[in-house]
Amino acid sequence: MNSSTGKPARSDAPLPQPLPQVDVIPEVLDPASTASTPALAPVGKRYIWLMVLAQFGVFVAFITPLAISLAIRLNELAPGREEYLGYITGAGAFAVMLTSPFLGVASDRTRTRLGRRRPFMIGGMILGIVSLVVMATAPSVLVLGTGWVLAQLGWGTVLSNLLISTADRLPESQRGKVAGLTGFATQVAPVVGVVLAGSFASNNLLLFLVPGAVGVLLTSLFVLLVHEKDSRGNTFDEKLNLGRLLRKYLYNPKQHPDFSWNWLGRFFFYFGLTLNTTFTAFFFASRLGVSVTEVAGILAILSMAGILATTAGAIGGGFLSDKLRRRRAFVCASGLIFGAGAIIMALSSDMPMLVAGSLLGSLGIGMFSAVDQALLLDVLPERETDAGRFMGIISFATSIPQSIAPLIAPIFLAVGVTAGGEKNYLLLYVIAAACTVLGGLVVLRIRSVR
Repeated sequence: MNSSTGKPARSDAPLPQPLPQVDVIPEVLDPASTASTPALAPVGKRYIWLMVLAQFGVFVAFITPLAISLAIRLNELAPGREEYLGYITGAGAFAVMLTSPFLGVASDRTRTRLGRRRPFMIGGMILGIVSLVVMATAPSVLVLGTGWVLAQLGWGTVLSNLLISTADRLPESQRGKVAGLTGFATQVAPVVGVVLAGSFASNNLLLFLVPGAVGVLLTSLFVLLVHEKDSRGNTFDEKLNLGRLLRKYLYNPKQHPDFSWNWLGRFFFYFGLTLNTTFTAFFFASRLGVSVTEVAGILAILSMAGILATTAGAIGGGFLSDKLRRRRAFVCASGLIFGAGAIIMALSSDMPMLVAGSLLGSLGIGMFSAVDQALLLDVLPERETDAGRFMGIISFATSIPQSIAPLIAPIFLAVGVTAGGEKNYLLLYVIAAACTVLGGLVVLRIRSVR
């Protein structure tokens, strides 16, 4: 999936050198990725804002546990065993990795009066609420981990079908704008979630269900108010069997090189991002000399400070990439910016340095989340028939890092552990920075998009 291909592609060498910006003819360099398809009509404001609100709601419900709620519950169930958080989040990402392409193919082939995407959003919301109850009431670490796996499957299905909807409907001229707005929303959502969680930190049920209620409400608005055409009349050239289904988990990178480089760049960026964010609560507790429970309030305040930086990165990057019709430079810059923020945090020992590093990280995440999403839609293969399948395949680029990075992170944390048990967060954050910088550089290999 991410093996090296021919010239019109990103290099997967350990540290590719930036290539000069050269205007090219997309059809010559990557015909499979840019084959002519019917022009999509611009979407209206109602679709855009309901999409923004729905993704915001999903992230409030879904990322709040990852940001703080899981750490609080884990500290109750297994004090001092923070490495369990890596195992829990890794198991959830692994479950998504196994199921995403299958669910994407199923979405492409669903034939209902409600259309192809909405039934999966509804089912995902139901499973998502069940998962939050399981995590809130879990009597053991094993049950807590099971709840997180269910959350990944439920809310992940909702989010993936929202993203597939943008692939179905957005013309090129609106992709950066919409990705900027949704990127901003999905980065601000965890801030809102952490604030909500900090308000209910002493009540486990409310800690999980209040953010979940926000997700259900805002996603339901999209499902109810955004019409999707009846898909019961859809026909397909081939019937699915187990062999064909398994083959849809793979594709030939030589046919779609630019999609492959987008996949690889996203993989490196999210590997670094996952290393950086999985242990945030424990990292701040260690550097500031406070308990993990007390960190919830500190993170809420610090996260609020990052809203302006995230706004500048997501909306500014998304809108400018549409206006200038350039994606690669913005994605590359986002990796460098986030890497600088991670280095500053790694070297910090007080609040001002942590704030400075966090703000840079927020700027980089916002820019990457917006512009790389627009870039993905630009190079997405077989949009008319297999959008769900390829969106499922691209999800490997986030689910594999989210699965592997938390399992590897304890190894880095254990290097040179002090007699007092102080973890090596410096090494962890430096490696995270290197990965995000590499993810930004890899995008320069794409040739069909400037």
